[in-house]
Amino acid sequence: MTTEGTPRTGSGAQEPVGDLVQRASQQLSQLVRDEMRLAQAEMVQKGRRFGKGGGLFGGAGLLGVLTLQALVVTVIAALSLVMDVWAAALITTAALAAVTGLMAALGKQQISKASPPTPEQTIDSVKADVAEIKEKAHR
Repeated sequence: MTTEGTPRTGSGAQEPVGDLVQRASQQLSQLVRDEMRLAQAEMVQKGRRFGKGGGLFGGAGLLGVLTLQALVVTVIAALSLVMDVWAAALITTAALAAVTGLMAALGKQQISKASPPTPEQTIDSVKADVAEIKEKAHR
């Protein structure tokens, strides 16, 4: 009996399994390549945005420094209304030096707490784990 009246579902209704597996493998490879190209394009676009953002942050930092310099000049000018300009500049410089020294001391303290740059707690934990494993292995 023939089933000529039965419609075929696609061009390969009777294809061998090997051909189907090969085609599925090719399609999967193509899908992975396409996804990698999409990911690459997305990362390039994000990289450009990060670059622009970094440049803008750099510009903002530069303008921030200039703003602080203008503020220092303003403080000197305001103090010069009640004293000589040299005295106002000296007082402002001394105040900035004191803040700088304090920040440097606090920074040094934080760095000394962080050094040496090794994960000491993790190393101690691993050593304890190894010792426990050795102890249990000897039992």
